[in-house]
Amino acid sequence: MCYLIGVLVIFTYLIAVFNNKMSELSLAIITQCGEAVTLSISLCGSICLWSGLMNIAEKSGIVNRLSTIFSPLMRFLFPNVDRYSKAMGYITLNFISNLLGLGNASTPLGIKAMEELKTIDNATDSASDNMIMLTVLNTAALQLFPATIITLRANQGSNTPADIIPAVWVVSIITLTLTVLAVKLFSKISEKKVKR
Repeated sequence: MCYLIGVLVIFTYLIAVFNNKMSELSLAIITQCGEAVTLSISLCGSICLWSGLMNIAEKSGIVNRLSTIFSPLMRFLFPNVDRYSKAMGYITLNFISNLLGLGNASTPLGIKAMEELKTIDNATDSASDNMIMLTVLNTAALQLFPATIITLRANQGSNTPADIIPAVWVVSIITLTLTVLAVKLFSKISEKKVKR
């Protein structure tokens, strides 16, 4: 990631030099730094609110009930993971927090789930099917309430920041379905190649 950011910075600088836009680049750097800090602080409030609600839901037993509801889906997506294991608990919590649109709050849960899966699957140099599925669930997450996007839209002055919810649902369902099917398909293909 550091290399990628470094390349982007160098590329931006070179484009500014070739287009004779160094003064505009300097001004953008100064003004956008302040806006980045303001945006980060405003997002912190939203993340803290939803993380707190997630904590309340966990302590009140709502998360356990949701885990029971999503148990059949989790068993389909992760057939090799014990439903009572720590890994499955983290996976379910990660899925639920993504479902509520808490992408940033679900990251620590995803990391813990990935660590547990790495231990269960004895993954060393390459990712296991379970690890790939978890990555897919996080990347193409189904979101009922995209809190982060709504907060960003509200901060940019949108009069109706939540009007994107139906579009988010449609796109999330389509991408999640297609990516899960792709993972399952490629998993079957690789199993057949190993058996040969």
